[in-house]
This record gives sequence, structure tokens and C-alpha cells, in this order.
Amino acid sequence: MIYGLFLLKRFIEDLFIRPFILLGRRKARKLPLLKNYDFYFFFPFFHTGGAEKVHAQIAMAFRGKKALIIFTRRSHDEGFRALFSASGHDVIDISAYTDKKSAYWNNLIWRGVVSGHINSQPTKPVVFNGQCNFAYKCAPWIDKEVCQYELIHSFNSFSRIRIPFITCYKLTVMISRKAMDDHREQYSRLGIPNDMHARMRYIRNGIPIPTDALPRHTSSRKLNILYAGRGTREKRVHIVARIAEQCRAEKLPVDFTFMGDVSEGLREYPALQARMLGNITDPQGIARIYDETDVLILTSSEEGFPMVVMEAMARGCIIIATPVGDLPAHIRQGEEGFLLNSVQHEDTIVIEAVIMIRKLLGNPLLCHHISLHNISYAQDHFSLRTFEESYRKLLTPETNAQ
Repeated sequence: MIYGLFLLKRFIEDLFIRPFILLGRRKARKLPLLKNYDFYFFFPFFHTGGAEKVHAQIAMAFRGKKALIIFTRRSHDEGFRALFSASGHDVIDISAYTDKKSAYWNNLIWRGVVSGHINSQPTKPVVFNGQCNFAYKCAPWIDKEVCQYELIHSFNSFSRIRIPFITCYKLTVMISRKAMDDHREQYSRLGIPNDMHARMRYIRNGIPIPTDALPRHTSSRKLNILYAGRGTREKRVHIVARIAEQCRAEKLPVDFTFMGDVSEGLREYPALQARMLGNITDPQGIARIYDETDVLILTSSEEGFPMVVMEAMARGCIIIATPVGDLPAHIRQGEEGFLLNSVQHEDTIVIEAVIMIRKLLGNPLLCHHISLHNISYAQDHFSLRTFEESYRKLLTPETNAQ
């Protein structure tokens, strides 16, 4: 079976990597950690992003515990570094050693260093991998007595990267039921044993629910439309730019705002008439932007369930989005907003989005209804308290002793 080839590949790689692991273990013995930890959190980045905010919230859920947060990739900006630090946990960034391709041997050695520190603790900690490549490569070198967990945000490139290592993990957390179905289908296709299908747990993301959100009134006959996120390939922010240009060509009374580093996705649109805010990490600043927004628009090719959708709905924004991840589970036509019919055909996405924008412009009562409903919906479904309690229950030592 195909799964067997994944395991064979890992076995062969481990034979070549073992000397580096032993070298790293030796280094760990010479430079032991000054304290023991209840939890080790592996995250790739602390820069601005939805996944990074989720990771910071997970760390915050364990305030008062002894945890070490390890970052393994070079972050693009300072983003949520302060939020991770606010958790009260120790934080280290080893990306200088683990994210340098020209000195890749350092990455191999640090797998030995980190696994050596974890294995040498007198009390076995819990290891949590937040979609981190380095953590996957460390996983086989960590003692089997140590409970390891992983978080997958959506069905993406990590869905294949993780396959040789899934037996190392006690449970896999997923934020999207659609992603769970996609992974189960992948397991069946690759011949992964059936018992692995049961090692999945669904924990929906959560947000602090505002108490001062007000529904939108669009009697001014103008809509403010927001894109919030990075300009990475799967976000397809260039489609939002095309929608903005089409609205301008039709002289529709709309203003577009882009929040986040979208430079990568808008290189072909240097003359785009829109407000560019760049990265904003201040919660009050983000809340003000949502309060100025009527419509949040997403044209992603893949998602789990985006944090920005929950945040926008909680502040009364209407959602227009492609039907990816768990968005169809929360966005009903004319209730929470509108789902586009296509994911792949960009021309169709642009045409449909403009039709939906025209519909909202022509129906202020519908805008008010959706806005008011979304505030209530977010209060009922996106509680941060439930999110934190779910992770604490999953990762507590009492649970792991069972």
C-alpha cells in the first residue's frame, strides 16, 4: 500500500539522520534546560496571521502552567510575538538554526537537541505541534511515553507532510469538519489503518465576543468592503482586486479596504484604488476597522474556518466568500451573507461577487437583517471560553494518563 511507502521513506531517512540526532542529544546534555515544563508548544511563526492568532490563543489557554513555546521558522514581522509572551510562558526562537537551507545540518542536529531535552525531563511533558514541519521531524525521536498532539487548520500541504508521522500522535485536532472528512478520505486512499481515523478531534476556533457591536445601517447607499489577511497564494487576493476594479468600472458606490500584508498578492495591481492598511495587531484598531466595514470578502481556494470571519461576524459584518472549508456550515445565503458558487473559476467568482454587492446596495433592510443576525450568531457559536476549555480538557495531564 502507498502508506507503507511513506513509512519506508521515513525509515531510510532516519538511518541517515540518526548520527545528527545523537550529536544533538550530546549537545542537549552539555547545555540542559534550567527548568522542567508541563507543555512544549511547537509553532512555526509569530507573525501576523489567522493561524498564528489561534496558536497564541492556545498558549493563553494554559496560563499558569509551565510551558515552553518554540518557534522554528523566520517570521515576516513581529505580529503576535507580544501576545505569545503575554501567556506567561517561556519563548524561544530557534529559526536561525532550523530555517536555513544553506546549513540544513543544523536543523537535523536541533531535532536531537530538542527531543533530548524533552526526553530527559523527570516528568513527561505534553508536546503540541501547531502545523510545524520541524515538530513533525522531531516526533519520531521523542519517547513514546510522551503524549504528542497536532493541530491541522485545513486540508493542505501539511496533510501529506504529516503522513509518515501520524502514528507518533495521540490525537489530531482539526478546526474544520470538512477538513476531517477530507483527511479520512485521504487515509482510505493511501491505505492508512482504520484505527487512525478515530484519532481526530474537532475543536472550533473561538474569539473574544464584543459587547458593544452594533448592526449596520446602510441608508447612505454606500458599502465599505474589507479584505483581511495575507496576500499568500491560497488567499487569492488578486481576485478581490479584480472585484474592486469591476465595481469601479460599473461606478458602484463602494470602497475597498485591505488589512494585512497583501503586497505579494497585488503586484499586478499597482494602481488599485483602495485603502491599504498593512498589518494591524492592536485589538482595538482591528475592532475599529470591522466597525467601519459592511462586508468582509474572502476568495480563498482553501480554508479551515477563518478567524477573520468570526471576528467580522461578531462586529456585524456581512460575509461574501468562496464555499471552502467550514464556511458553508456557517454562511447561509441571505442569512449570514452569501457564498459564491465557484471555487476554481475566477471569472465566475468576480461576476457573482459583483452581483451580490449590487444586491446589498439595493436592499438596506437585508443588510441590517444580516448584520444584526451575525452579531447574535457569533455570540452563540464562537465563544473563546469554550475554545479554551476544550484545549485544556484535551491536553491536561489527567487526560493523558488514561
